[in-house]
Amino acid sequence: MSGSGPADQAGVPQLGLVKGMVVEELGWDEDVDEDLRQAVMEALDADLVEESPEAVDAVLLWLRESDGDVLDLLIDSLTDLAAGGFLWVLTPKIGRSGYVPPSDLAEGVLAAGLCLTISAPVSKDWSAHKVVRPKAGRK
Repeated sequence: MSGSGPADQAGVPQLGLVKGMVVEELGWDEDVDEDLRQAVMEALDADLVEESPEAVDAVLLWLRESDGDVLDLLIDSLTDLAAGGFLWVLTPKIGRSGYVPPSDLAEGVLAAGLCLTISAPVSKDWSAHKVVRPKAGRK
């Protein structure tokens, strides 16, 4: 995929990902938005990691309806996440293949004991949903 310049980075500032952060990526597949991934890596000035021997600052989870149980995927996403870290769940927008109904995401977040804070469109085909641990679980 070829980029079209600064517009590709439109969703990155909303994600709060900055240079020096260690960000783990889960759920990558051929359908992800490569321009968004590249913009994130440029903002981090680093590659996204698949696993980390140390706690990560954030996790990007690409989630589609066919990926399985939302609760299980959210729990798995917390494995390497630092206590004060956050999770961005990236889902296809409505009408796109793999669309995850907001009620499914909200139900999984609640069942995992997490909090859904904000949602934002970050690219033509994907929306991002910020998920954090409750304040009592963060340091």
